[in-house]
Amino acid sequence: MRQPEIMASFEKLQVYQRAIDFSYKIYRLTENWPKTETFGLTSQLRRAAVSISLNIAEGSSRSRKDFSHFLTISRGSCYECIPLLAIATKLKYLTNEDYKTCYTEVEALAKMINGLRNSLDL
Repeated sequence: MRQPEIMASFEKLQVYQRAIDFSYKIYRLTENWPKTETFGLTSQLRRAAVSISLNIAEGSSRSRKDFSHFLTISRGSCYECIPLLAIATKLKYLTNEDYKTCYTEVEALAKMINGLRNSLDL
C-alpha cells in the first residue's frame, strides 16, 4: 500500500505504526473464525485492537492533558484484548503460539503507550 506524501505527526510514532500492524494481524487471525462469532468475539477483539491506534490518532490533535487521557484509553484497549485473546484460545480459535505472539505485542504496545504518556511531562 502506498503511503501518502504528507503524514500527520502521529503517523510517525512507532507506537502508532505498531498498533496499525497489530490491528491488521487481528483482522487476519479472525477472518476465519466461526460466523456465529461475527457480532461477538470477532467484533469485540477487532474493535479493541483498532481502538488502540484510533485513540493515539485522536488524542494527538488535542491538548497534552487530553492526549494523556486518550493514551490511557488506548492502553486500556490493549488490556481489553488480553481476555478476548484468552477466550479465543480456550475456544480453539487461536493457537497457543498465536496467543503468545499477540499477548507479547499487546504488552509491548501498552509499555510504549505508557512511555509516550510519561513523556508528555504533565
